Amino acid sequence: MALPLLDYPLTSQNQRVDGFEVANQGGLRLITNEIDEVIRAAYRQIFNEQQLTASSRLLALESQLRCGQISVQDFIRGLATSEVFRTRNYDTNNNYRFVQMCVQRILGREVYNNREKLSWSIVLATEGLNGFIDSLLNSEEYQTHFGRDTVPYQRRRILPQRSSGAVTFAHTARYGEDYRDRLPKPMDVQFGLFNWETFMRQADWPTAIGLLAGMSLLIAALLLFSVTIGSSAA
Repeated sequence: MALPLLDYPLTSQNQRVDGFEVANQGGLRLITNEIDEVIRAAYRQIFNEQQLTASSRLLALESQLRCGQISVQDFIRGLATSEVFRTRNYDTNNNYRFVQMCVQRILGREVYNNREKLSWSIVLATEGLNGFIDSLLNSEEYQTHFGRDTVPYQRRRILPQRSSGAVTFAHTARYGEDYRDRLPKPMDVQFGLFNWETFMRQADWPTAIGLLAGMSLLIAALLLFSVTIGSSAA
């Protein structure tokens, strides 16, 4: 039996999150007509600009949407449960970070608090990725704001007494700090940029001179040996 979603208060220390809704805010429009625009908007929303590559496209899923076999909601479900999305987002984050990303991209808002992260993480752990995505898409919140034929978009970007809106979710990092810190670092970060003055000052010159002298004697001995062998052969 599936575990029920934990209750969590719809409050946050961030005043930007809680309490207000503005229709069609920030010039965002509900996309329901042009199918190509719907597809592009769906890719941008689920994969973000950072992951929009040719290898991200799911042509069979696009064809089903073009032919009217599936709804926009089903198209979003297909993108979010695809192997590409799993590899680039689920596999590179812990459950809490992944839950936050999916709430941003599918429900169009920031998570209210850590309690909400925990509650959705339990759903993810017990029902798997597909069950978690289905729970988001079938939620009352998703149905109220987007329904079957609207591509999700970032809500609540217009802030009271502010000249500009909140930063878009598309500008957030693709993965959490725990995964980022395991990535290979650039050569200049690992070893530092080469500096000739520092090299000259820190070099172990007695050892270096000894090695050069030894190599010179070895080369001279080899040359003398080759000359001696050549004279004997003649």
